[in-house]
Amino acid sequence: MRIGILCHPTYGGSGVVASELALSLAENDHRVHLFSHDMPPRLARAPGPVEVHVAQGSPYPLFHSTPHDLAIMSRVLDLHRSEGLDVLHAHYAIPHAISALQVRSAAAEAKLDPLRVVTTLHGTDITLVGNDPSYAPLTRYAIAASDAVTAVSEDLRLRTTDNFEGVPPCGIEVIPNFVDLEEFRPGAGRSGRPSAVHVSNFRKVKRVPWLVEAFALALEQLAARGSDAELVLVGDGPQLGEARRVAHQRGLDGHVKFLGLRDALPDLLSPADAFCVASTEESFGLSALEAMACGTAVVGTRVGGLPEVVEDGVSGLLSPVEDLAGFAGHLASLLEDRGRSSAMGAAARERATALFDRRRVVEQYESLYRRLIEGRHAS
Repeated sequence: MRIGILCHPTYGGSGVVASELALSLAENDHRVHLFSHDMPPRLARAPGPVEVHVAQGSPYPLFHSTPHDLAIMSRVLDLHRSEGLDVLHAHYAIPHAISALQVRSAAAEAKLDPLRVVTTLHGTDITLVGNDPSYAPLTRYAIAASDAVTAVSEDLRLRTTDNFEGVPPCGIEVIPNFVDLEEFRPGAGRSGRPSAVHVSNFRKVKRVPWLVEAFALALEQLAARGSDAELVLVGDGPQLGEARRVAHQRGLDGHVKFLGLRDALPDLLSPADAFCVASTEESFGLSALEAMACGTAVVGTRVGGLPEVVEDGVSGLLSPVEDLAGFAGHLASLLEDRGRSSAMGAAARERATALFDRRRVVEQYESLYRRLIEGRHAS
């Protein structure tokens, strides 16, 4: 199949999933083109045969910012005219689904081969951006006009149909995020002082300062029983400064490490006794899944699609979103009892293998593409 993929060039979930999907499809001998306004990090270091098209547009004094979305649309249309595409897969409703629909319309006007549009909803494109009054009507149109729509979790599917009147639940198919079990796998045994790790873009929704506060409470519990631990924070973003301030204020300078942006995530995830997710919104929890594949138990908040990924009490421990003490208690229990954390980590690896293996999920996307190409709409 000839497949085009539109995505943001980010370290976040949608950019990672789109990049990994492109690489997997290319491995399966499909002709894959990925379009973005910059090189996605996961593709920058990948040897796979994906053709990447970076379209940034030309600056012009009339524009406040370069209209790269228009440049991407033009590049997709040009490639469809010269080589042909069967499917255009947009990751994120705004702007990529709208861009894909415009290309489909332009291709029809030019009497080019039919182009099928798949839109995958990842979370904030529905819960934050798409729900904003400025974009809600356009988001509703993107969902209704796409040839097929997928959501990364059942929770996101239901929230989409609740937020956008007239969108039938059967019109959205759940295809979860996935993980490469060969890349993300358990490493050497744990040694040294117990550790927890967190990976994110440090946006407000991830609550990294809140997590630092929870770790401080957990450390107090451990110290009272003669134990010690450290928290490793990976990533960068708006709340980095506030997280550093809380760590210093709570006297954690020797217990909290700020590593910044890193690519070697399996090497950081597999040695940890726990992976922390403190989010107020989490449509799926891709970072948690990657940690689970590395054999690391998850301590998280019971929000969004995370309970679909982490089986509470088996592969991790979940607490209500505002329960700071409960979160800290869960974290302390896994940091103190390495036997328990290892058992939960093994169960986490089994769950990742059974439900979220890259090959199995990519097959679901391939099946969807074939149904569309054969003229049958997804339901």
